Amino acid sequence: MEQSRAEPRTAPTAVSPSGSPAADFAGPPGSRTERRAETTARGEHTHSEPAAPRVVPQRHSVRDQILEALRTALLDGELAPGEVYSAPALAERFGVSPTPVREAMQLLVSEGAVETVPNRGFRVACHSPRDLAELSEIRALLEVPAVLALARTQPTEHWAGLRPLAEDTLQAAACGDRTAYAETDRAFHRAMLELTGNRQLVAVAEDVQRRAHLSALRASPAPRATDLLAEAADHLALLDALTDQDFPAVERLVRGHF
Repeated sequence: MEQSRAEPRTAPTAVSPSGSPAADFAGPPGSRTERRAETTARGEHTHSEPAAPRVVPQRHSVRDQILEALRTALLDGELAPGEVYSAPALAERFGVSPTPVREAMQLLVSEGAVETVPNRGFRVACHSPRDLAELSEIRALLEVPAVLALARTQPTEHWAGLRPLAEDTLQAAACGDRTAYAETDRAFHRAMLELTGNRQLVAVAEDVQRRAHLSALRASPAPRATDLLAEAADHLALLDALTDQDFPAVERLVRGHF
């Protein structure tokens, strides 16, 4: 009996996405498309081209805008201490959905500005003179050693870069704008501490400073324009002392600033 012979096995023909052989879409000789087609024809595994990144809606930008609006309302006294505000009511006020308002309020909870009231909303926190004194003490513990170290290590020409920020605080104080002053004051102190290169120090100090600004408004009468001007003038005097490397004056100005 004659043995049957197996038909020789042939490699499958690579085809293009349209169904035609790979050679039909290999591209110019030596091109990446041709090399990929040849690899496919040999049965080797290839990685596909990376897909274009998917655009994700930036919901955080809405939350951040609401957060800044709420901070301004707290500093201006539009959100009164002890009062409870619901997320839906605030959302209607700002013309957004309740979700970014709740997210912003949770951040304010972590900052000690408001408190969560179950099934009702958020209560604006009340602050006592003791709260302000404790926060001022923490600020001094963080910033005084840092600025004194900078006074001895930073080139004197670096301080000129902070002068526009100090002048911004003076302008805000002259206008009696407490919200603008708080913002420019934080910007000045943040820029100074950034010279240390310690990101954690910058973040913690800014959080404490934000709490202190709010506590100052809650625990004492609103500062007069003359008080703000005197505080802003300390910034310029400090920069002068740093430029002159007058270390006793630097320490006196920093310790007296809190």
